[in-house]
Amino acid sequence: MSVRGYADDELLSLSGIQHFCFCRRQWALIHVERQWEDNLRTTEGHFLHERVDDPFFSESRGDVVISRAFSLVSHTLGLYGIADVIEYTRSDDGVTLPGYEGLWRMHPVEYKRGKPKVDERDEVQLCAQAMCLEEMFAVRIEMSEFYYNEIRRRVPIRLTDDLRDRVVSLSDEMHDLFRKGITPAAESSKNCKYCSLVDVCMPKLTKKNISVTRYIKKHVKDACTNDI
Repeated sequence: MSVRGYADDELLSLSGIQHFCFCRRQWALIHVERQWEDNLRTTEGHFLHERVDDPFFSESRGDVVISRAFSLVSHTLGLYGIADVIEYTRSDDGVTLPGYEGLWRMHPVEYKRGKPKVDERDEVQLCAQAMCLEEMFAVRIEMSEFYYNEIRRRVPIRLTDDLRDRVVSLSDEMHDLFRKGITPAAESSKNCKYCSLVDVCMPKLTKKNISVTRYIKKHVKDACTNDI
């Protein structure tokens, strides 16, 4: 990770760390080549976040204050983005909150369309959000939570040193590939069927390194055969 930190024009989208963890090629297609395709999952995800992301809305519930669509930045990680929800609870070791008395502890909550994943792609995104908050407000955040819409409940995660190290490693690699303008080669896997960019990526074609000419000839031949 850069010791000096990253300048404003070097910052990358924080949400991209989830794409990067899932598939480096998917991340590069979106963030380096600027390609994007929506599928059912991303559409549902956009709808869910529209219900959360209101930057002018906050509410209080007793000793809990809720802020939505909170802007984040870390010049150490070189990332910027939006936290779905920050919950504040009264605490002697918290931060001041405009309009409220006392000190408040920050607790990020990320909303997800589906259910908990078998890998760590969600965890690194939420940990990166917490690390941004820590840098911005000089606090330490030990726990965060997801709300998974499919299972209709919250899932807490502990922000361990190993998870933080993983965030740093991924952000470093993201910046290296972005600076070099590299889109990694495809790695065909079971995750491809869930990817909204599978038709852009064409993992089977890319992985096998088949020439475009051979690919077109094959499919033209197959089409002609099927018409007979």
